[in-house]
Amino acid sequence: MCKVLVIDDERMILRIVEQALQRMNYSVETAENGRNGIDKFDTDSYDLVITDICMPETDGNRVVDHIRNSPRSRTPVIGMSGTPWKLANHMFDRVLPKPFQIDSLMETAKSLTSAT
Repeated sequence: MCKVLVIDDERMILRIVEQALQRMNYSVETAENGRNGIDKFDTDSYDLVITDICMPETDGNRVVDHIRNSPRSRTPVIGMSGTPWKLANHMFDRVLPKPFQIDSLMETAKSLTSAT
């Protein structure tokens, strides 16, 4: 079973993404900010990370930077953003502009985890 970490400061988005991924039989953990997401990433192993870009304190760009500089740097990362022009780097495997269709999220997650 694929294990996914979803990071977003908006609880409603967290729940929608979590429920959609659970319907695909993914094991899902959530974090309500980038700092907590990094802490969870460092203490567990994930097949995929999905993170919002714009969050207070530790944003999604810092999350992906941390992942890419970690021993598990090849973990696929999807960035979600209502402001995709604020992407500071191109380290994301995919970017989903908000609002996105749940089908698009599911297809993207499946394509990035099919090799695991």
